[in-house]
Amino acid sequence: MDNNAVVTTEKKYNLDEMVPSQIVSELDKYVIGQAKAKRTIAVAIRNRTRRKRLPDSIRDEVYPKNIIMIGATGVGMTEIARRIARLSNAPFIKVEATKFTEVGYVGRDVESMIKDLMGSAVSMVKHELAKQNEEKVKATVEERLLDLLIPSLGSNPNADPQFDEARRQTRELTREKLRKGEFDSTEVEVPVTIRPRSVEIGMVGSMDDFQNAMNSLGSIFQNAQNRGKKHRITIRRAREIFMEEEMDRSVDQEKAVDLAKERTEQMGIVFIDEIDKIAGKSVTSSGPDVSREGVQRDILPIVEGTKVSTKWGVIDTSHILFIAAGAFHVSKPSDLIPELQGRFPLRVELDDLKAEDFFRILHEPENAITIQYNELLKTEGVDVVFTDDALRRISEIAYEVNSRQENIGARRLYTIMEILLEELSFSADQLSGQTITITPDYVDTRLKDVVQNQDLTRYIL
Repeated sequence: MDNNAVVTTEKKYNLDEMVPSQIVSELDKYVIGQAKAKRTIAVAIRNRTRRKRLPDSIRDEVYPKNIIMIGATGVGMTEIARRIARLSNAPFIKVEATKFTEVGYVGRDVESMIKDLMGSAVSMVKHELAKQNEEKVKATVEERLLDLLIPSLGSNPNADPQFDEARRQTRELTREKLRKGEFDSTEVEVPVTIRPRSVEIGMVGSMDDFQNAMNSLGSIFQNAQNRGKKHRITIRRAREIFMEEEMDRSVDQEKAVDLAKERTEQMGIVFIDEIDKIAGKSVTSSGPDVSREGVQRDILPIVEGTKVSTKWGVIDTSHILFIAAGAFHVSKPSDLIPELQGRFPLRVELDDLKAEDFFRILHEPENAITIQYNELLKTEGVDVVFTDDALRRISEIAYEVNSRQENIGARRLYTIMEILLEELSFSADQLSGQTITITPDYVDTRLKDVVQNQDLTRYIL
C-alpha cells in the first residue's frame, strides 16, 4: 500500500537495537501483506548490526546482501522503503533509476546518490548533536529575542541603580510574556544573516555539480550586497532563524562529519526505484537502450564497492545496503547486465493485491485512507463513519476495476474513494455537525456507473 499522507508520527528507533521481528511488526502497521519482502529486508538490516559485532579480522569480509524487489505498481514496494526510512535513524536515500544518465550524457550521474546519502547523514547527525544542547540554545535565543524587544544597557558604572532595577524587572516581565507567545506577532528589525557557502569547483563532475557551484557563487555575491541591511520579521520567525543559527553554532562540525561518514559507510541504505526502466537488451548501437545499459554499468561499481568523492570526504560504498525495486512488466530481471544481477543476490516477488487485501488496507493501517478522509472532513465539523460492509464493497469494486483495466494496486483506492466522497467533500460546509454513515447502498449508488459501464473505467486512474 502506497500512502502519500501520514496521520500519525512514527517513533524513531535505533536499527542497532531492532531485531527482525520488531522491524516486521513496525512495517505491519502501515504495509498490508508482503510478509516475505518484509522478512527479507528485516534480516538484511539485522545482518548489518551483526556484522558490526564481528571481530576486526572478519568484519570487512562480510558484505551486505543486496535485495531486488519485483512486483506490480501499488503493491507496497515504495511504502516499505518509506517506512524503513522513517522508523530508523540510519542514513537513507530513495532515488529513481530513470533520473540517472550514462557518463557523457546530460543528466545526473550515479555518484550523486552517494553524495545525497552522505548529505542526509550529515543533516541527521547535526540535528542529533544539536538536540544535546537544546536547552542552552533555547536560553541563548531567548536572550537574543529580548535584546530585540528591550535592548540591554550593558555594563555602565554611572547608571542609576533604580533605573537599572526597573529595566531588569521590565526585562523579566517581557520574558514571561515572550514565553507565553504574546509577542509572536510583533515585528522587529533583524540584520540580514550572512551564511557561509562553500564553493566546490574542484568537485564539479556533472551539470548538477556545476549548477550548484554557480548557485553558491551567486549566493556569495548576493550576501555581500545585503551585508549590513536589516529586514522586519515577526518574533515567531526570528525565533526560528535564531534557533537554526544557534543550533548550527553549538555543533562541532568536524565531529558531525566524522560520525556521518561512519554511519553512511556502515549503516547507509540506498533504495533504487524503477530499476526495471533501465533494464532491456539493446538491439541497436544507438538510442536510449545504450544509455540505459550505460547507467547499469555506472551503477555496478557503486554497488560492488568503490570510493566516491564528496565535499565531506571520500565515501567507501562497500558496505552500503542497496535495495532495488521494479515492476518488470516489459523487461525481466534477467535483462539487467549479468554483473549487476550478481550484485543483487536476494530477489523477492511481491504478491498482487486481492479484494481482502484492499479491505485490510482500508481498515487496519494507522494511516488508513479512510482515517485520512475522516480527519479532513472533521475540520468542517462532519464525522464520517464507514461500516465494514461498505469497506468490503469498496474493496470488491477496486479489485474488479484492477482486473478489467491496468492493475495499479492499492493506488486504485485513491480514485475510488475520491469518486465515492466527491459530493460529500464538496458540500461538507453545509453538513457541519452531522454524522454521515457510509453504507454498501451509498457505495453502490455513488459508484454504480463505474461498476456497470466498463467504458467509464478508462477515466479511473
